[in-house]
Amino acid sequence: MQRKTKLILGGSVALCAAAAISVDFLLVDYGRSQWTNDAYISADFSVVAPKVGGLVDRVAVEDNERVRAGQEVAHIEHSDYIVAVEDAEAALVAAQAKVDNLTASIARHEPVIGQQEATVRADTAALRFARANATRYHNLSAGGAGTVEQQQRSTSQLEQASANRDRDVSAVAAVKHEIPILEAQRREAVASVKRAEATLRQARLNLRYTHILAPVDGIVGQRSVRVGNFVNPGTSLLAVVPLEKAYVIANFQETQLTHVARGQHARIAVDAFPGQPLRGTVDSLAPASGIAFSPIPPDNATGNFTKVVQRIPLKIRLDPGQPLVRQLRVGMSVDVDLDTGSPGMPQATHGGMGR
Repeated sequence: MQRKTKLILGGSVALCAAAAISVDFLLVDYGRSQWTNDAYISADFSVVAPKVGGLVDRVAVEDNERVRAGQEVAHIEHSDYIVAVEDAEAALVAAQAKVDNLTASIARHEPVIGQQEATVRADTAALRFARANATRYHNLSAGGAGTVEQQQRSTSQLEQASANRDRDVSAVAAVKHEIPILEAQRREAVASVKRAEATLRQARLNLRYTHILAPVDGIVGQRSVRVGNFVNPGTSLLAVVPLEKAYVIANFQETQLTHVARGQHARIAVDAFPGQPLRGTVDSLAPASGIAFSPIPPDNATGNFTKVVQRIPLKIRLDPGQPLVRQLRVGMSVDVDLDTGSPGMPQATHGGMGR
């Protein structure tokens, strides 16, 4: 009887120990794993819009077509832009010709100034001779040796020589005064050349912009452009979705985020591909709940208050080297199982998670 009692007691103890271990295991497992099905595939798609306006004469892609960065997706009829380039080229040639003409004119004034200065030197010598001659005849006339006519002639020659010198000095000054004016005109012409060069560069850019290119690798979506459409700069033509860079947005309840850290591992089950889980890594936590960014956020300071557990978006990067990623589409529903027990980045805790 005692032996039977001991066996019963021993079995009870063992059963309790096993139950405790199981409960402890479940608690530990629950504490290091958080799950949500409020999650979906997302990607930072690029909207393609023209930089110039015009009539679309070619659309090079179809709906849902895969494109590469730099690939032409549409083309704007470019006749007007070719004419603009030719007009800008002609304007540049004319502006450069004006600069060359002014440069030649400035260069031509240098020898003219030299000739005029030589003439002034000759006038100075003639004036000096005329002054000496007039003085000599004045002295002769005063001594009774010269005639009045000779004195008058020498005086007239002196005045004429002085007038000639004054005229040529003024001519030199006038030519020298023209040079700063010509140089100012040349600087203005050089500025016109630079302006014409900028206009030509812009015209060539506008011509190049008639080729509308895909900004990134991805798949075409929301294609609204058709041949014959007239588009303005900034008109949305299509979107390119880089699915290779897709990620997951998982909306976890705030009570699930206590131990979440950047760099932790996640298991992602895509509804469209059952049995083919993906691997991901926690990237960042949104700065606010979705309702905080709504047009009319709630105001809990008035009226009755009912506490509602909020959901915070968590961004999860898909690990590289997974072929299934190419088959994903934005908006697909997924389940996320987050291993909060896996090591995250040292400085990336729940309170400081981010890039």
